[in-house]
Amino acid sequence: MSKSNIHFITGGQRSGKSEFAETLALKLSDMPLYLATSKVWDEEFNKRIEIHKERRKTGWITIEEAVNISSIDVSSKLILLDCITLWLTNVMDENEYDMEKSLKFAMGEWDKFIELNNEIIAVSNEIGLGIIPMEKSTRQFVDLQGKMNQYIAQKATQVTFMVSGIPMQIKG
Repeated sequence: MSKSNIHFITGGQRSGKSEFAETLALKLSDMPLYLATSKVWDEEFNKRIEIHKERRKTGWITIEEAVNISSIDVSSKLILLDCITLWLTNVMDENEYDMEKSLKFAMGEWDKFIELNNEIIAVSNEIGLGIIPMEKSTRQFVDLQGKMNQYIAQKATQVTFMVSGIPMQIKG
């Protein structure tokens, strides 16, 4: 069982997950820690990252960690981890796109991360709501994402599903 209080926020792309999570974090802490898991993939993605940074100009501590989320010193802080999907992309890349190896690593890393006795808000994408992808690597990533979302949600004290900017309480 986790020592952490976990609020898991999931939903589609541009559903309002990050904004909801940021607002919640600022209500719960005067100086929340933002754990950014994204790499800069290209110029368009860099612009997305800059939009997120602009919203967090003051009142935040930001740490960037693409893979080893349990390795950072975050004891007894409120952490907003944004996002699980980008973290899993990096994990899959590190594990040479081996889905089973990536899942085993991600589950172990998540378990170590939540043992740090924190208040955690974790943001993730719900990517498996559409058609089954034609490409094998994409299907494996969707499977990895779905399995990790289930794993995190089971350990979470609260789960919120975002739809069109509206939070729907699923658990908690």
